[in-house]
Amino acid sequence: MGSVKDFLGLSPEESAYIEIKLSLARELRKVRLAKGMSQAALASKMGSSQSRVAKIEGADPQVSLDLIVRSLLATGKRPREIARALAK
Repeated sequence: MGSVKDFLGLSPEESAYIEIKLSLARELRKVRLAKGMSQAALASKMGSSQSRVAKIEGADPQVSLDLIVRSLLATGKRPREIARALAK
């Protein structure tokens, strides 16, 4: 048995990109829950839909990194805090 990276034939860059998206998606869910926000409340703040927030938090392949970052900013996270979440 190899790693998922090996199984899917991902380059180191592709693997790192996926890890970044997963890390930020987990951070979004953590922050949203810590603030007591529902997915619908965050969606309203972003001008989006609850189903879109669910896809963002699930790191859906169709969700852009830009949208994940904008969602984090909508929770009140500052760029420096987002960078710290990436460094974890």
